[in-house]
Formats: sequence, structure tokens, C-alpha cells
Amino acid sequence: MPDYLDDLRLAHVLADAADAATTARFKALDLKVETKPDMTPVSEADKAAEELIRGQLQRARPRDSVLGEEYGVEGTGPRRWVIDPIDGTKNYVRGVPVWATLISLMEAGEGGYEPVVGVVSAPALGRRWWAAKGHGAFTGRNLTSATRIHVSRVGRLADASFAYSSLTGWEERNRLDGFLELSRQVWRTRAYGDFWPYMMVAEGSVDICAEPELSLWDMAANAIIVTEAGGTFTGLDGRPGPHSGDAAASNGLLHDELLEYLAPRP
Repeated sequence: MPDYLDDLRLAHVLADAADAATTARFKALDLKVETKPDMTPVSEADKAAEELIRGQLQRARPRDSVLGEEYGVEGTGPRRWVIDPIDGTKNYVRGVPVWATLISLMEAGEGGYEPVVGVVSAPALGRRWWAAKGHGAFTGRNLTSATRIHVSRVGRLADASFAYSSLTGWEERNRLDGFLELSRQVWRTRAYGDFWPYMMVAEGSVDICAEPELSLWDMAANAIIVTEAGGTFTGLDGRPGPHSGDAAASNGLLHDELLEYLAPRP
């Protein structure tokens, strides 16, 4: 089995370059922000970071394809880099430090593409998380200054911390009643949002989290980090991996209950 460590090292180099570009424009008074056709914001920093990553990948991995939030798919083949240049753009443009660059390498297999490398870099928080298939999940400043992370061992919903992004998406998909029931059963709920709750699941400080509407670039890096930390990452339909258009992540012990509460209601 490939060890993917060279790819992981490259992902860190890409994240370093993106961090420099995004932090340079964070809280800039002249930051340019546009509205995309799906009515979500995109800043000049999103575009610049993705262009930078794509340029470096073209030089370092010219045979690999790239899928990014801002510029779509380029290339074909069994290896695909998946990029979200700024996950949490709404936070970024308002000066909230909870945003990150998400970089993942996915490789074609029998069940389709699966993430094998993931890096989540949140420079405004001073945090970075990463994983490679078969090597575990870590957090730290860089590869040489790292701490291995593991999910929690909380086995009861009554003792669990549940993280989410917002309420509106659950209501639109006829899952709000189950969401509210789940929130009443757990010990604690917090709306951290975006990449952060998945990283906290991986670290063991949050036990379950879920979102009702996501794209592949929102999930690929998170998925490999959660699973390499010993957790479970699926769609709300229970399908393993980041392909369902929504996500549920847990320490594994609580996953079946999480999915049961968030299933659509008649």
C-alpha cells in the first residue's frame, strides 16, 4: 500500500503558501468580495489561494487532476487533489478567525474516489490538522512538531457534546424535529460551524457533529482526518466518506444514534 507521506509533505507546502496569501488579506479594508450564482460570497483571497495551490500542483504533480471550489475540475486520472481555499468565507470577510484552507488528495478505488491525505490549516487560529491513510491523524505547527490525536470514548448521548452549523438547513430538509430531539438528549450543543467541529471530533473535544448540505471540497480533508483519528465519517444516509452531499461525524460509538435522530421524518 502506498504510504502517501510525500503527498502529505506536499500538502503542507501548499498549505504554507495558502496561509501566507490568506492571512495577508485577512481584515484588509480593501478586500474585494463578490456574490457567486449560488448566493454565497467569494473574496479575492479565495481565488488567489486556489490559483496559488493549482500552480504549485501543476509543477509538482502535473499528472494529477484538481478539483477546487472556485475553478472546478482540471485534468483526469486516478489521483485528484480537492481544494477549498477558504472554508468559512463568511467568517473571513467579517473578520472572524474561524476559517481554514482544506487540501485533500483523493485516489480512485473500487468504491470511487476516497481521501487518502488531508490537511486543514487555520492560520488565524494558529492551528493545523492533518492525516494520511494508515498513518493516523495529527495536529501541530508542522510535521516535525506534531501531536497525534484521537476521538473521544464517550459512549452515551447524555454525556456527549454535539456541534452543528445552523438550523435552517435542517428545517429545509425535513430533519429539524430529529435535530431538536437530538439536541435535547445530549449534554451540550454548540454551533461552531465549518471545518472546526470535525477537527474537534478528531481531537476528542466534541463527540458528534453533522451538517445537512455540503460539497466535496468541504468534506474530503475532514473525512480522512476524522477516520484516521479513529472516528466515523459518513453522509446522513450512512454512506462512508464525503460523497453524500451532507455529513455526520462521530467518535464511532455514537454514530448509529446520530444517524437515527437525523433521518428524514414522514
